[in-house]
Amino acid sequence: KAYERWVASRLPVLAAQVRQLRADIDSGARAAAQHSWLAAHLTYETMGAAYGAFGDFDTRINGTPAPGREADDDRDLEGFHRIEALLWGSGPTEAATMPATRLVSAVDGLQAAFDQARIDPTDIGLRAHEIVENAIQFELTGRTDAGSHTNLATVDANLSGSREALAPLRGL
Repeated sequence: KAYERWVASRLPVLAAQVRQLRADIDSGARAAAQHSWLAAHLTYETMGAAYGAFGDFDTRINGTPAPGREADDDRDLEGFHRIEALLWGSGPTEAATMPATRLVSAVDGLQAAFDQARIDPTDIGLRAHEIVENAIQFELTGRTDAGSHTNLATVDANLSGSREALAPLRGL
């Protein structure tokens, strides 16, 4: 329950950050949008132990390209990695407008649905392990990099998230 409360407290922060990202994209301010993207993405990455409770929202928010595809050519890809490819690519900043709008919608949906979500307390240790395992498999190898080259910052967020997931267990 303590971890669920912590995740619930982070969702409004994430919602504000993705709104700022969309505003920066709408204004055409690429550097500001890149900064806002990183802040929002790192916030999301700290909540990894709750991914099982996020359902389909996780794919809409932080999906990865289909096998054999790159983030910039996978038209079905949504969320942070799609926006990353657009913001760090050579196209206009405005190309990220619709993906950013869909990201805001997905985060709003997650925030509304999370009140009904439950994280199995017996899964917390496993989830913390999986966060670290995924950080090694996807982030340290660069497989999830869509152009920002911020994977080490993502690993740091993943490790912070693992610590938060395990914090309620320390007293035990």
